[in-house]
Amino acid sequence: MIDPKLLREDPDRVRESQRRRGASVELVDQLLAADERRRSSIASFEQLRSEQKSLGKQVARAQGEEKQALLARTRELSGQVKAAEAEQAEGEREFQRLMLELDNLVEDDVPPGGEDDYVVLEEVGSPRDFAAEGFEPRDHVELGQLLAAIDIERGAKVSGARFYYLTGVGALLEMALINMAVEQAMAYGFTPMIPPSLVKPRAMEGTGFLGQAADDVYRVEQDDLYLVGTSEVPLAAYHMDEILDADALPLRYAGSSPAFRREAGSYGKDTRGIIRVHWFDKVEMFSFCHPDQAREEHQRFLAWEREFWDRLEIPYRVIDTAAGDLGASAARKYDIEAWIPTQGRYREVTSTSNCTEFQARRLGVRFRDADGVRPVATLNGTLVAIARAIVALLENHQQADGSVLVPKALQSYLGGRVLLEPRA
Repeated sequence: MIDPKLLREDPDRVRESQRRRGASVELVDQLLAADERRRSSIASFEQLRSEQKSLGKQVARAQGEEKQALLARTRELSGQVKAAEAEQAEGEREFQRLMLELDNLVEDDVPPGGEDDYVVLEEVGSPRDFAAEGFEPRDHVELGQLLAAIDIERGAKVSGARFYYLTGVGALLEMALINMAVEQAMAYGFTPMIPPSLVKPRAMEGTGFLGQAADDVYRVEQDDLYLVGTSEVPLAAYHMDEILDADALPLRYAGSSPAFRREAGSYGKDTRGIIRVHWFDKVEMFSFCHPDQAREEHQRFLAWEREFWDRLEIPYRVIDTAAGDLGASAARKYDIEAWIPTQGRYREVTSTSNCTEFQARRLGVRFRDADGVRPVATLNGTLVAIARAIVALLENHQQADGSVLVPKALQSYLGGRVLLEPRA
């Protein structure tokens, strides 16, 4: 959530952020009214409690009729105090409920518009001209079958649509990509982690995934737990309700975990292959940092993601996501989109978001410095999402005979293998 002080002192800025997101502007006025009610009820309760305490002292000293009058007022006050306390509690609940509906403030220079209004910041590498090489590229499904690396048919048989098995070199590719990503993250000071994939509601709500994204989340109702769609959730909640030492910041973690997504609303989209699936593994970067350093940390995250994809020798572009396409927690988000030859277009493979203090306020993650105690900033960034990385690798590095060249940086993680060959 945002700072309530900012809401009171600069509501127009909050309204403008909501407008740019395409979210409810009226929510800001509802919040201001709820905040006024909340603060007024607190003042009334405290005034009545003060009078009640004062009367208690007077009763002890009073005699006769004066004492009886004071006792009568004390009984009257008791009911008023209880009513004021209930009003205060209700005002606080309503204010907090509305605050949880309010999205993070968008950075001022984020592109305006919706899903299709992103700004391309850079294109890196050139897509291969397969026609000049004399063959038509195969898609990752066909390549996966030739290499005995991906088994979609049995994945559907066992688990349903949008599930798959990685087999043989496909499984080895996953492990190689994870190891390469974790090793790179450790080189930049990240602590590797394998976090839980089931979390309590507060962790999911605190990271902003029970609002606009709730339909895409799997819930285990019997246990009131959620399957995470990204290890951002358990990593963000790792320091929940803690006060961190300012000198320890930034605290950086690299979480390797499965991600589960219902893909609600994706009917008919990407039905072939493993681009849009209900489960995949990935390595996620996460940082708790000083709020004044959040923008610089965001640029570092993007640079680390770019470095990883440079090493995979895959053409990609970097986009600055438009305000209307941001998640509730993100003040800004950059995506890396890899070139997919058989689709003739770029597809998202990683993203990195600056969530400023939004998640930390919800989760109670703070730090202490000379100025006191206040919320940290949180940032997240996907280093590699395995399924889409395998798609991009197979399609971009394929050869005419169905074999696939292994990028030099990945070879050592595959036992020195330089070529993935079709199974005879």
